[in-house]
Amino acid sequence: MTKRILIIDDEQDIRETTQMCLEIAGEWEVLTAVSGKEGLVKAAAEQPDVILLDVMMPDMDGLTTLQNLQKNPQTKNIPVILLTAKAQAAEQRQFTQLKIAAVITKPYDPFTLSDQVLQALVDRSV
Repeated sequence: MTKRILIIDDEQDIRETTQMCLEIAGEWEVLTAVSGKEGLVKAAAEQPDVILLDVMMPDMDGLTTLQNLQKNPQTKNIPVILLTAKAQAAEQRQFTQLKIAAVITKPYDPFTLSDQVLQALVDRSV
């Protein structure tokens, strides 16, 4: 069974690199969205197995997008992994307060990204 992942990130290079890593290394079916608003629509319509969500985006940031995903009955049970350059201890503590599956810090290792996503899903189901 193919796993489906939705990448929500405003940076085209990040989306493309992440998509390639997940398709090649993890055999994921990858959906992408360029904004929080587009991501909300795609998440509800496509029902991916997991969402990889950038924290810093214009218009609607990742945390606002996360809140909207969690408020929507159609998307509230989809695991969300935050993808962020924010690696400060205070920010990491803030992220642990959220109902998320994991945090992956940019820059990430493209060769282990698929494994990190799978591990987050395993840890979440335990």
